[in-house]
Formats: sequence, structure tokens, C-alpha cells
Amino acid sequence: MKTILVTGGSGFIGTNLIKKLLEDENNKVICIDNNYTGSFRNIKQFLEYENFKFIKHDISKPINIKENIDEIYNLACPASPIHYQKDPIFTLNTSIFGIINILELSKEHNAKVLHASTSEVYGNPLEHPQKESYWGNVNPIGPRACYDEGKRVAETYCYEYWKNFGLDVRIVRIFNTYGPYMNPDDGRVVSNFIIQALKNEPLTVYGDGTQTRSFQYIDDLINGMLKFMEIDKNKLKNDLEKKFNWTTIPVLNMGNPEEYTILELANKILELIPESKSKIVFKPLPKDDPVRRKPDITMAKEILGWEPKIRLEEGLERTIEYFKQII
Repeated sequence: MKTILVTGGSGFIGTNLIKKLLEDENNKVICIDNNYTGSFRNIKQFLEYENFKFIKHDISKPINIKENIDEIYNLACPASPIHYQKDPIFTLNTSIFGIINILELSKEHNAKVLHASTSEVYGNPLEHPQKESYWGNVNPIGPRACYDEGKRVAETYCYEYWKNFGLDVRIVRIFNTYGPYMNPDDGRVVSNFIIQALKNEPLTVYGDGTQTRSFQYIDDLINGMLKFMEIDKNKLKNDLEKKFNWTTIPVLNMGNPEEYTILELANKILELIPESKSKIVFKPLPKDDPVRRKPDITMAKEILGWEPKIRLEEGLERTIEYFKQII
């Protein structure tokens, strides 16, 4: 039996990941979360599994686990502006001290690590679409910096432990993702629009709505993460070197390269909820909000044979049904 640690496991991505991992009865899953943005309600469904355990813990504090750990998925960090700006120091500590504790645990257990980074490391990009080789355009002293720079520093720690200690660490840069188990109050654009439409409230578009995002359904992301974790370390290294001349720590973008404006998304959601009486309203664009965001997923396609399969309309329909059940 393989023992897998998922930090941030009661959050949106973590819940979907654990659900998929527990489909294999040879997996034992340990979930760590302090439920700062996650919810115990999400993981109650797993408590009936003998091979599931929940530990309430803040990963910015040292982690002590007796069982031998084979794999670690590090997903713990507030990820929406409403939550990560609520307590910026906490957000920084979660990213920075959290990854140190995860990497030290990996050393202790000789465990493979998949670290969830973010497209926010690219900031407001001057390159479009964004390749993994792009260094980004980030404001280090702005309102988003606690998250953006915290995630960038976490990647640096992953790189240094990979280089100096030979740890098997992989970094996935996650682009906008949506689906069931999203927090309805997290302030992300998909959940915002769906909740507003279901409640017949105005759909809030910031700026003129021409800024773009690329929306990835959660099942596609989970499948990509599993493929990334499963690929043999030496094969991964050789393929990256031969195909892309990539000689540093493995880093892959995961997102849907189909690009939509925020206004297009708002109109699409209103089309899918025809009973809604909501109208679109416009408000000022937040400071440092990226103007364009689209992943280059060439490396993930070539190395893992992965690309998103679920089109936006299908994914939104599933997500709308989920929110109809919980609000």
C-alpha cells in the first residue's frame, strides 16, 4: 500500500484529488489542513474509508508523521485574493515555512513531492502565452505580492532542495481552475458569477471585462497532476532534457489554453442559467490584476501526453449543478 500525504486536502483541489486517490484501494491518504479556507464538510465523505486519515494542522509549523510517506502533494495555501489578502503574513508563512517543512519531511521519508505552484508567479505577464521558462512580471510590494512572491520563493526552495539534496520534487504551475467543491465565498470569478446568477444578483465584472483568463475544469487538472507524480524520475529528466533542453527542476504548466474574456465568461454563465434575472455591472479593476493569462502547455503535452479534455460549457454545467445543491 502506498501512503500519500495531501496538504490543503480539505480545500477545492485537495478534496477532488483525495476523492480520485481513494478510488484505488491500494492508496492510504493522510489529509493535513487547518481549514483556513478549506472545509471539513468537504472531506466528511472520506471518513468511512479505513485508509483515510485527517490531521488538523498548520503546515507553517513543523510536521511530525510516524507513518512512512511515499508521496506528498503540497496544496496548502490560500489561493483567492479575498482569502490571501485577509492575512498577508499568514499567506507568506504558509507558502514559505510550509514548503520548508514539507521538504524536510520529504528528506526524512525519502518521499516524492509534487508542489502546487500557480500561474500567478508570472504576474501581469509581458509574454503571451506563458511558457515555463518565462520569469514573470511581478510587483513585490503590491497587494497580491504575499501570494505571488510567496509562491515564487516556495519554488526557489523546491529548486534548492532538488539541487542540493537530490529530492524528487516536481512543480506544477496551476492556471485558473474551477469545478465542484469550490468555496462559494472565495471570490474567484467562476464561483462569483455562478452564485450571483443563481441568487439573481448583479454579475460583477471588474474593469471593462476584456481581460482574459483560461479556465480549466478540475478533473483535467487532477488527471494531469497524477500523471506528473507517476512518471519515473529518470524518464522525466531525460525527456525534459532531450525535448526541451530543460536541465533544472521539473516544472510544468497545467491549464486550458482556450482563452476567454471575463465578459464572455459572464455571458456564458447567464446563458447556462436562463432563469436568472441577473444583469452585468462593472466595477474598477483591482490593482495588479493580470490583463492576460494563457498557458503554453507544450511541455505537459509532450512529456505526459496530457491536455485538457473538458470544454468550458460542459465544465460550467457540472459546476452550476454542484452549486445548485449547496446554496
